Amino acid sequence: MISWEAARRVAAGVTSRRQLGAPDRAELRDDFAELVPLAESLVTEQCGLRPAAGPAHAVVVDRSEWIAANTHSFERLLTPLLARLPSSPAAGLPGYGAVARVGKAVTGAEMGALLGWMAGRVLGQYDVILGAVEEGVSGDVLFVGPNIVDIERRYGFPRRQFRLWIALHELTHRAQFTGVEWMRSHFMSLIEEAFGSSMPAAGQILDGLRKAVQATRSRRNPIDSGIGLLGLFMDDAQREVFFRVQGLMSLLEGHGDVVMDRAGADRIPLAGHFSRVLADRRKSMSGVGKLVMQMVGLDAKMRQYAEGERFVHEVETRGGRELFDRVWERPENLPDSSEIREPDRWVARVG
Repeated sequence: MISWEAARRVAAGVTSRRQLGAPDRAELRDDFAELVPLAESLVTEQCGLRPAAGPAHAVVVDRSEWIAANTHSFERLLTPLLARLPSSPAAGLPGYGAVARVGKAVTGAEMGALLGWMAGRVLGQYDVILGAVEEGVSGDVLFVGPNIVDIERRYGFPRRQFRLWIALHELTHRAQFTGVEWMRSHFMSLIEEAFGSSMPAAGQILDGLRKAVQATRSRRNPIDSGIGLLGLFMDDAQREVFFRVQGLMSLLEGHGDVVMDRAGADRIPLAGHFSRVLADRRKSMSGVGKLVMQMVGLDAKMRQYAEGERFVHEVETRGGRELFDRVWERPENLPDSSEIREPDRWVARVG
């Protein structure tokens, strides 16, 4: 269903080919080699989650290397899942092979365009998919050098503070997925469940298009639902899975921000300034960038940070960290998206 070669080729063409100079790359490597172990110890001290995958390893990459890593990661995730889907009823018809090849190329190009667009914006990443799949990479945390250097120079951010700030957030995610023994398997089971259902039927697609037309006529944005373009074609079961994933990601992102702020309180005086500047930068996005964020649901991801952070603070107000830490006890204790927005419901159910 996806041409990964097309994805790689389009992504390389979409993103800027700006390369790091040797001095910048060396400086980034030296800084993160020192800051990542520091961030890991600060995160563990702050939230109590001790990574079970050994020490973290900082990997400084350029945009093309980030694209290669993520294309490989998505291919490893999606290929076996898509292979389980039933064959199209049209598979035996004359000319189907040619149509399928075109479809694969188009889907690959769409994924490549998205990866190429994101490659110019991502600062750091802990890869959940490869993190426990391939021997030797479980400790890798990627830092996209050109993007970090560009932000630092554009806004005059102090280099060491900003890099520690980024490292703290990514190391918190690594602690969540390797320090909670069931977290990664639970996350992957949600992804498998989302892809385990059949592809949208023709009637479902037409219904989604009708809803989009009706929303547009009512002067509403048909893809501003927090789900993105795919939300138009989801059935009720798929939406239910999506909202469970959304609740989990809100929790992890919000917790990541809380831990980042607390762990770096004594070492990153400008943390609040970094957060405000980058938030204003996202809000000021317009044109194609804003449309892309809505189409793939990235605008919803931005809201997840704030909602998840508020959930953490409100739960701790009611029962301290001891109550909040019950989210790590078992998957059933995780909040869904409605409980993230109404923490009292989660407290009543779990606490």
